[in-house]
Amino acid sequence: MIIALFIGGIVVYFLPKRFPKKITAVFLICGVFFGFFFDHTLSVLPKNYYDLNDSPKFEFFDYLSQCMYAPYSYLYFHLYDRMNIRLRYSPMYILVWALISVGFERVGDLLGIYHYHHGYNLYISFAIYLVVLSSWVGFYYVIKAYGAREY
Repeated sequence: MIIALFIGGIVVYFLPKRFPKKITAVFLICGVFFGFFFDHTLSVLPKNYYDLNDSPKFEFFDYLSQCMYAPYSYLYFHLYDRMNIRLRYSPMYILVWALISVGFERVGDLLGIYHYHHGYNLYISFAIYLVVLSSWVGFYYVIKAYGAREY
């Protein structure tokens, strides 16, 4: 996790700057927010669908694992903007990223980061990734239209 977070941070740092600092921060926070939201929604009692790391309790390394979503989300927005994806091709972009996400989650599962319970599996995660990544495309267009305005 530490290595992934470190590599993600380096990638974000060295990518050409495409957005103003405020929007960059929003795109980074977007990943962390959705990571926290879904991890804490799905891993709370009475139906704890999965645990992060080695304990059902929230620990510092759980926080680090959720911070790994920051570079991920920024890269998602950065490439979407850089590749100038048209709205009609967005479903293909979303599908590719959902498959990449499930792939990374599978690696995390093999490394013992995730421990699934009560029938939770990667197919459910795939559906969640599709919803999240689709909402990010909508969010991107909202930010593109209104994000740089001063009030």
